[in-house]
Amino acid sequence: MTAAPAVETRSFRDLRAFAASATIPAETHGDPYLASRAALDLPAGPVSIHLVVLPQGRGRVEALPDDEFLILLDGALTLEGAEGTTQLAANQSAVSVKGTGFTWSSRDGARLIAMRRIGSPDAAPAIIPIDESAALEPSGAPLAELLVGPTPSCRNFTDYRSTDTEFVCGTWDSTPYHRLSMAYRHYELMHLLDGSVTFVDGAGRTGTFGKGDIFLVEQGAHCSWDSREHVKKVYAIYRPA
Repeated sequence: MTAAPAVETRSFRDLRAFAASATIPAETHGDPYLASRAALDLPAGPVSIHLVVLPQGRGRVEALPDDEFLILLDGALTLEGAEGTTQLAANQSAVSVKGTGFTWSSRDGARLIAMRRIGSPDAAPAIIPIDESAALEPSGAPLAELLVGPTPSCRNFTDYRSTDTEFVCGTWDSTPYHRLSMAYRHYELMHLLDGSVTFVDGAGRTGTFGKGDIFLVEQGAHCSWDSREHVKKVYAIYRPA
């Protein structure tokens, strides 16, 4: 009898650990911003995650092929486009919209994580910084039937929403809560600004992430959520309509 092929459980992925172990190809062609990349092993589909390694100096991207959320891991990065200049320090984030052209520069070199939404709709070119200090407004809570304990108080600010509403980036916070496992029909990248959260996936694997961690929950994952203190995060979500 032939054994059935193993089915990979979709789960959460530690992106700082990915960045620490990823290898950039020895030979690249084109500007380093688009070429000097290592891809996270995700299924072919609407989202890709890359480690981007930029050398000291500057370069030019004529037109970004898709929307990208980016978070700087280390170094400093300046992005200059027709719409203005964005400067990022370590752990700061921005969204570059499809079609945007820009010059990048880095005094000492930089590493960043880029989440690309493949097949982005057309939109006005822009580079939009994520404002971690933006005033948050009340937002929806998890489904009551999935909660163990009190309903949390959640708040949100959206910095960017694609024209088809499927790619959304911003900042969110919440009081503590425990939510039972649910199916993720979306991809979500999270950067924790405060607090910690523990996930348990469909295979029983447990992972705890704390302040400063960057991680991805994959589309198709089944994960619970348990946060026992106030949590604040920057997020980038691709959710199909």
